[in-house]
Amino acid sequence: MSRMEKAGFRKQKIIEATVVCILEKGYHQAGMRDIAEAAGVSLGNLYNHFPGKQAILMELAAIEGAELEPFIALLDAAKRPQDSLSAFANAYLDYMAAPENALLTLELTAESFREPQIAAIFQANRSRLIAALGSTLGLETPNRDLYAEMVLDLIEGTALRAVAERRRPDAAARKALHQMLAGAAKRPA
Repeated sequence: MSRMEKAGFRKQKIIEATVVCILEKGYHQAGMRDIAEAAGVSLGNLYNHFPGKQAILMELAAIEGAELEPFIALLDAAKRPQDSLSAFANAYLDYMAAPENALLTLELTAESFREPQIAAIFQANRSRLIAALGSTLGLETPNRDLYAEMVLDLIEGTALRAVAERRRPDAAARKALHQMLAGAAKRPA
């Protein structure tokens, strides 16, 4: 393994360790020393890769952006917008209902309330998803992005509630979600 490959491998271990530490301790309680220990690197080595926790969050935001690409592609894929919306809703609901994704979302959202810089990092990803969803909804209204954001809130809220209740989103929730999406795709007055 080359020096560059080793550095990339260590960086990946640090990212993974950060996620584990945030999930186990919460964002505020997960310190750089904890992350280094979990990654199996020295504190100095950690700082060689990332100058601080916010730099790691920027890397996590880039990873999140890449993870959102398949959802954006789903919104653009089908010939009928309703098919795209259904496929997107199912896939995004499943993604958000994964306990680790739900908990990480809650931790980073809470930290976003405290730190506007962190909010801005993750809002850029959300804005791309909102734009794609708004386009697929096909709404010709100045509130198009607001409608799309509310749809995302609905999906994310449904997923978070299911995780909080230690269950998967059920068929009834999915059916209601699809009915609401069908209504949202109709042109509002």
